[in-house]
Amino acid sequence: MHLKVITHENTVFDEDVNEIYLKGIDGEFGVLEGHEPIMASLGIGVTKIVKDNDVKLFTTMGGIFQLKDGQAIILANAGEFGEDIDVTRAEQAKARAQARLAEVTAQVDAKRAEAALARAMARLKAAMQNKN
Repeated sequence: MHLKVITHENTVFDEDVNEIYLKGIDGEFGVLEGHEPIMASLGIGVTKIVKDNDVKLFTTMGGIFQLKDGQAIILANAGEFGEDIDVTRAEQAKARAQARLAEVTAQVDAKRAEAALARAMARLKAAMQNKN
């Protein structure tokens, strides 16, 4: 199947793949070649793609996934490959978000801090798993 990953800024990935594993808003799921058509909303998480036993990981920060007729597309708010992630910067963002959650007083601030923490955790997960 062919996968294209598009963000607001550019096309992140555009190649044939054998397997795709994603984090939807209702949980994690995977698709293999020959899968039935599907459309799903994506959450903040790590997407794993497998092509001929080569594994690539990248973050997806929300968006939409669609598979139809062997053509898969991810329209993501943002995304980056694990090897491109600045781990130090992601760890600092995680620490800032955790500190905001510890002192938050308004519900709106809590939601923003939770989203920032989820983004940082996804970036760290993709970066660390990419090193293995």
